[in-house]
Amino acid sequence: MKVTFAAGCFWGVEAEFQKVKGIKSTMVGYTGGNFKNPTYHDVCSGKTGHAEAIQIEYDPDLVSYEQLLEIFWNIHDPTTLNRQGPDVGTQYRSAIFFHSQEQEKFAIKSKENLQNSGRYHNKVVTEIIPVLSFYKAEEYHQKYIEKSGLGSCGIAMSNQEMQS
Repeated sequence: MKVTFAAGCFWGVEAEFQKVKGIKSTMVGYTGGNFKNPTYHDVCSGKTGHAEAIQIEYDPDLVSYEQLLEIFWNIHDPTTLNRQGPDVGTQYRSAIFFHSQEQEKFAIKSKENLQNSGRYHNKVVTEIIPVLSFYKAEEYHQKYIEKSGLGSCGIAMSNQEMQS
């Protein structure tokens, strides 16, 4: 099964999901835009409409879509529009790109539950939209944190830091 999420810098998002039992593979790339075969340079221009995203293949016998949604909510601040930490621009927006009506239904319910939980003072701005095209990012972006030896890219924040 596949899921596609955008939650800021795709390096950190990928590193977080690689820790999850049941993840078969991850691929960082670009989706949600209106430009065919974008490059990193194109996406960073802010003119393509794409988000930095991660596409995940997972084993539903080991990890559920609902569990992946919970991880998604916990690794970024879904209340900041077009921004995660120091990264600013539409390419860093929070989005769930669904692959099926069932994923859409679960994502909407999950977002509603989060908004109603009182965890955030501000509105959850995460988009929930269909994945239309996903373009794999350049090879040097794949598993970047693992390859570079960086500990993280600052994506996983404590709950206190994420309170808005």
